[in-house]
Amino acid sequence: MKSSFAIIKTIKYISVYGLGFGYLMIGINHFLEPAFFLKIMPPYLPWHLELVYISGAFEIVLGLSLMISKLRTYAAWGIMILLIAVYPANIYLAFNEAPQKALEISPFLASWVRLPMQFILLGFAYWHSKE
Repeated sequence: MKSSFAIIKTIKYISVYGLGFGYLMIGINHFLEPAFFLKIMPPYLPWHLELVYISGAFEIVLGLSLMISKLRTYAAWGIMILLIAVYPANIYLAFNEAPQKALEISPFLASWVRLPMQFILLGFAYWHSKE
């Protein structure tokens, strides 16, 4: 029977690579399908396409870096900063009907699932900032 420490270590190992791969894939999608991400850009922000590409590039770099043990702490802190930086787009999606319709997402998913998910991702990033 595995100890609690071994189980937590296994979960952390799986989550670091799962999250790293997830950020990598989402970052790549910023370049393959920028129109999707443009739909949730708050109107008050300038340079929508440029910001989509910049955030995508950061997701690729940080996702890859998260999977490299020597870079993991820096990547995790970078992910926390990135999640905070893109939160206005999630708020815009959660509270505005136009982007919800454009993405065909329900108000419930946009606000009660997507917004709290960002805090869960922040928690994982913080967890992975600790060795």
